Amino acid sequence: MKFVGLLSGGKDSCYNLMHCAQNGHVLIAAATLGPGPGKEEIDSYLYQTVGQDAIDLIAQALEVPLYRRVIVGSAIELGNEYGGRTADDGIKVDGDETEDLFELLSEVKAHHPDVQGVAIGAILSTYQRVRMEQVCRRLELTPLCYLWRRDQRELLKEMIDAGMESILIKVAGIGLTTKHLGQSLAQMQPLLWKLLSQNDSYGLHVCGEGGEYETMTLDCPLFKSGSFRETQTVVHSDSAFATVAYLKFTSAELVEKPQASQNQVTIPPLLDEIGQTTFELTYEQHTSAESNTPAVGLALSLRTSRNGRWLAIANVSVADADLTFEDQVSSCFSLLKDELVKHQLSMRDIASIDVALSSMELFPRLNAIYAAQFGTNPLRITLSCVAFATEDEKRERQALHVQGLSYWAPANIGPYSQAIRVGGLVFVSGQIGLVPASLSLPEPRSLALETALSLQHVRRVLAAIATNGIVQAAVCWLTDLHQLPFAVQAFRGNFSVQHPQPVLFVGAIDLPKNAAVETHVIAHNGVVVETDEDGDSQEVNARQTHCHCLFATLHHDQYLIPGHVSNILAFNAEDASVAIELFLSLSGKPIYTRLFHVGALDARVCPVDEQVVVSVPVRFIATPDLRSWQYAIVSIGSS
Repeated sequence: MKFVGLLSGGKDSCYNLMHCAQNGHVLIAAATLGPGPGKEEIDSYLYQTVGQDAIDLIAQALEVPLYRRVIVGSAIELGNEYGGRTADDGIKVDGDETEDLFELLSEVKAHHPDVQGVAIGAILSTYQRVRMEQVCRRLELTPLCYLWRRDQRELLKEMIDAGMESILIKVAGIGLTTKHLGQSLAQMQPLLWKLLSQNDSYGLHVCGEGGEYETMTLDCPLFKSGSFRETQTVVHSDSAFATVAYLKFTSAELVEKPQASQNQVTIPPLLDEIGQTTFELTYEQHTSAESNTPAVGLALSLRTSRNGRWLAIANVSVADADLTFEDQVSSCFSLLKDELVKHQLSMRDIASIDVALSSMELFPRLNAIYAAQFGTNPLRITLSCVAFATEDEKRERQALHVQGLSYWAPANIGPYSQAIRVGGLVFVSGQIGLVPASLSLPEPRSLALETALSLQHVRRVLAAIATNGIVQAAVCWLTDLHQLPFAVQAFRGNFSVQHPQPVLFVGAIDLPKNAAVETHVIAHNGVVVETDEDGDSQEVNARQTHCHCLFATLHHDQYLIPGHVSNILAFNAEDASVAIELFLSLSGKPIYTRLFHVGALDARVCPVDEQVVVSVPVRFIATPDLRSWQYAIVSIGSS
């Protein structure tokens, strides 16, 4: 696609341009934001402003037009989300510096109506990525973020090896002084490695993600010409703790390069170490045999249950065959909003939504209506939801809503978030085995590779939003019962727990993009609060315990973390009464309950009326011991 490159002039924005080119995208313009006349640097949460006096030369070296705009806004909205979370909320914050980027890219789009993407050099800053991606979404542009969440040590070495010449133009971190200004990344590498090894003392980000230093790129393989610059040092503040100083370019000119250099970026492996092991363990050609059991639903009535600050709403549907699909979806959302209002909640309080469709062919039509309901979004999976009444929304709720193409994990392929963290739980949206850089399934088709990618995406998404997250329940969707042994093998060793994985395998008619496997996870955030004898509280890493019961016609796994309990219970029709009684005695106060069933659902199988249960018809149900079942309950609750 044709794209515009957001330029700070530093190593990250330029190296990301190289990756964009390597992935087949075409640079047609550059854009930058900086301080007004007479200002060399301003404080900005979002933009690098030092070195702006040399960016014109970089655009000339790239041989593309440069679009500039002065930063007039400030950092007003400091939360981990930007813009509204519902259709009724505003999509922008007046006076915020994010809106300067919107105006800049609007100008670029007006001059280049064929532009489709925006290159963003973010590595670790969620604050930066969220705001830039939100602007891109409003302008219908695709973010290209190939450095996102890359290992910083690997990334710095790759930049040097790729032939980029970037120098330090600002220092503001412990261990860095004015003598390091003007030195190249290659010259600085030994010191940065040393400071990294002393992490306890310095806490250094070797790529400068903590603001330790900023750079200017003098040359890179994409430049048609190099540049020569004269500088003077400006010391902003000097102390024994940390010096803050930067270079000012007093003169600069382009110089002819003796010969064009080749773009030699390093493409990271598709699979990490765990993913590669998973692939090797489960390698098998994708089969096409099908389970013949149809998925049959049963119309259950709308149910609502309040559990403290949690609210569960199940089975929102409209039984009117005369309505169009779009009208049915809109009516379902109207009913859902009415139920939320009854509990003094709104759409912005939703943590997770499940949508049951009769066919994946309806998915694009659903997305168009679904997207209109939210600003930043809950998860996608009749309509059911889980909501949480936050007392301090910005502190208690965190969304991971990555929209850019990268090597890390797939951008969302619909109007939903990859994960929501709220109330001690993390809801991870279903992940299929897409290649993140292209959002396509791997070719040739391979069940082993798709499974390895699906689980890798879950691990990476969970780690990004909850470093110590602990999986409490996983549902692995398959399209073929013959896939089961390989999927079971793949789950072993993918998450850091010693006991068996809390996973249920179920069959779908089809999956998004015709994928072979999709993994959906609910996890604990991995942190609990403990109070000592003196009444002092502190956060500590959570531990999960496991209890397993296996009978001839019953399979039960329970996972306990202080304050939370999850259950996976599989059974056949003849043992339904025993299974339901067991579930009711062990489920605590359910927050999330799904009843999977093969074939027609007997209403007598549903738990008693107090329970809010979502019925999910599937083609088959299996547990990690490879046994098949007629029914299964997956439940998360408070203990």
